[in-house]
Amino acid sequence: MMPSSEGAAFSRATIPDTRDILPIVSIVVPAFNEAENIPLLYGRASEVLRKMVDQRWELILVDDGSRDATWSVICGLAASDPKILGVRLSRNFGHQFALLAGLEIARGEAVITMDCDLQHPVEMLPVLFENWRAGFKVVKTLRQDVGEVGWFKGWTSRNYYRVFSYLSGVQLQPGVADFRLMDRQVLHELLRFGEHALFLRGLTEWVGFSSCSIPYKPDPRACGTTQYSLRKMISLAWKGVSSFSIMPLRLGVFIGGLGSLCSLGGVIYAFFSKIFGAGTVPGWASTLMVLSFLFLLLFIYLGILGEYIGRIVVEVRGRPRFIVRETAGFGHRRPFPHD
Repeated sequence: MMPSSEGAAFSRATIPDTRDILPIVSIVVPAFNEAENIPLLYGRASEVLRKMVDQRWELILVDDGSRDATWSVICGLAASDPKILGVRLSRNFGHQFALLAGLEIARGEAVITMDCDLQHPVEMLPVLFENWRAGFKVVKTLRQDVGEVGWFKGWTSRNYYRVFSYLSGVQLQPGVADFRLMDRQVLHELLRFGEHALFLRGLTEWVGFSSCSIPYKPDPRACGTTQYSLRKMISLAWKGVSSFSIMPLRLGVFIGGLGSLCSLGGVIYAFFSKIFGAGTVPGWASTLMVLSFLFLLLFIYLGILGEYIGRIVVEVRGRPRFIVRETAGFGHRRPFPHD
């Protein structure tokens, strides 16, 4: 890892240095082209956190290869407030890996992950904290925005979680978000996973531990437009299914067996029709349709098989899941003590 770099845009003369005080709460926030939203998030979150735990908190901002002034803003905040820690990745590794980078740094007894666009209301942080104090190791949030998103997105989201739960055996509630609180014990277990097909929503549920769910209504995005495209959402959805279940492969075996039985029935029917003088049954068009359909299924499942084999190749390579370019706000301590 590269040594820490400090921004110098703000004075910190009146702010006590709290780097060596172990925080009770760590907030991990990935950011991709969010230069306008970061100061707004810091202002609202710091006000809430000071009331919760006074000075015993830290805000970890992870720049996931932004192309705007996101890193400059993070450096400025880190220079003005020692509780702000910045991590800049060498390129855009994706939302899940940016979260992972922040989670590896977090030192809090409770760790909260949330987005940078302020759609996750910071005013809910005390609610998550109180449920953790009550003994829950994981405090999840469920997005409640019925009627405020398009019918297609709402329908696909609800049904994806049902399909995922059925295929993987891990029950995910519709609307579950990456806005959650985890106990240090849960985080310790999560960091043991070394897989590249990272799906934190599923892994947080898979590890077990006592949990509760809190509904929330998302706020409007503060500034800019979402950076999470449809392609990225589909990619995350497929990673979630393929990393937790081999059911798609088993389903291919089932459909292949069913198709074979149907084909065998057709062969037997044609054979007896010929033997007992009924004549060859005309129907080359229907036969061609059946063959085309079976070949279509064959190539689909060859593609699925190829995806799983490709996933094996990625895991065997053992490449790092993210690369840190530089850091800000760490002072004399190392960002990643285990390196």
